[in-house]
Amino acid sequence: MKSAVPKQLLKVLGRPLLYYSLYAFEKSPMTNVVLVTPPGAENAYTAEFKDGYGFSKIAAVVPGGEERCDSVYNALRAIREQGLPSDYVLIHDGARACVTGGIIRDMMEGAERYGAAVAAVPSKDTVKVADPEGFVGATADRNILWNIQTPQAFETGLITSAFERMYASAEANGDRPEHITDDSMVVERYGAHKVKLIEAAYTNIKVTTPEDIMLCEEILKKQGWSPAENGQ
Repeated sequence: MKSAVPKQLLKVLGRPLLYYSLYAFEKSPMTNVVLVTPPGAENAYTAEFKDGYGFSKIAAVVPGGEERCDSVYNALRAIREQGLPSDYVLIHDGARACVTGGIIRDMMEGAERYGAAVAAVPSKDTVKVADPEGFVGATADRNILWNIQTPQAFETGLITSAFERMYASAEANGDRPEHITDDSMVVERYGAHKVKLIEAAYTNIKVTTPEDIMLCEEILKKQGWSPAENGQ
């Protein structure tokens, strides 16, 4: 993001980017939120988002890890260790500020029906597979390609046991867990369970570059948000 401020705290329409995801889950039927923060920032995030903004569904605030898989695993362990009631879990990127209540409800229903489901949209682009020299090695069939988003939704026992098997396998080999780019990969490889694609929305973008901030603001305005006064 070319910013000294952590991405999730960048101001969008006068509020931190993370605010919008937390707001969507606060208004959803979800029972509890486990908020994963940068290591050492747990107290600051609790003060800002739970105490300051009054997000009452934040039931636990836990530090993230070296990679995405470590952060998710920390959250899953917190659910068990703190005895939070959880038949299903939705895992969401705080940088996807434009998530809607409808998407959250669809993912909850997907988890209940299929046990494992991911938010996704059909790919609009032709995707080329490169060879080692950087030339086109193959052209993928766009008709079967989907771009994966979050939330990703799972039976809690399924996703937790899949993560446990991944870490146990890595430990047995004296290595780190393999690099994963989304949580469904863990279920696919260690959970022996098919993952259902649930069509979400092209507006459910992930803020990654400075240009995404402007797009995010326009989407939020169309969703009914207006610039905040004093960050509220």
